[in-house]
Amino acid sequence: MSHDAAPSNAESASAFAEIAADLAASDSMDETVEKVVQFALQAVDCWGAGVLFVHGSSHVESLASSDPAVEELDEIQFRLGEGPDVDLLGSRMSVLVEDTRDERRWPRWAAAAAERGVRSMVGTRLYLSDHVMGSLNVYDVEPRHFSDADRQVVQVLATHAAVALQKVWDSAHLLRALDSRKVIGMAEGILMERLGLDDEQAFNVLRRYSQDRNIKLRDVAQAVVDTRRLPE
Repeated sequence: MSHDAAPSNAESASAFAEIAADLAASDSMDETVEKVVQFALQAVDCWGAGVLFVHGSSHVESLASSDPAVEELDEIQFRLGEGPDVDLLGSRMSVLVEDTRDERRWPRWAAAAAERGVRSMVGTRLYLSDHVMGSLNVYDVEPRHFSDADRQVVQVLATHAAVALQKVWDSAHLLRALDSRKVIGMAEGILMERLGLDDEQAFNVLRRYSQDRNIKLRDVAQAVVDTRRLPE
């Protein structure tokens, strides 16, 4: 959405409907975040964009970025412990940096950004309900490039992105769960044949072996499938 001509509400709704449909068609995390970055670059006509993802409560990963400098700025702020994304993942829903040379909230990060020629930024949280997934950020080399309207556009895009990311995340977990169930079933069949057990007894053997040796159930099952016996 260019700064030259503001789209109508109908045009904006149509554009975001297309974006939502395109994101929903993605079948992997990598494909989804790459699309999000490209949509963000187009939506606010900016120099750079990136997606951060948080694992657990502390590990943060740069999943996609349009330029190595974006990823470098992400790494700098988490190394310093200050920056817009640190706040986005903690307490803020969105942030607008008009000029990194005048920014006082995160002086060290702002100085690093200004040194690299990045002068303005909009960041918004990627989340569903109370689950914070990460953040979506856009950058430009011109000061005061972004308006509050741009921030709203990025927030809408982040909402669609969060839904799409949750979908592929859930699908990946489901596929892993189905794969584990398949491997466990194969291991049960091997133990039933070799030891004359029924399916419940075979599963209990695998479960006890897993608990006694502190090995994941799927790993025990995979070892049985690979060697046709319980691992040493």
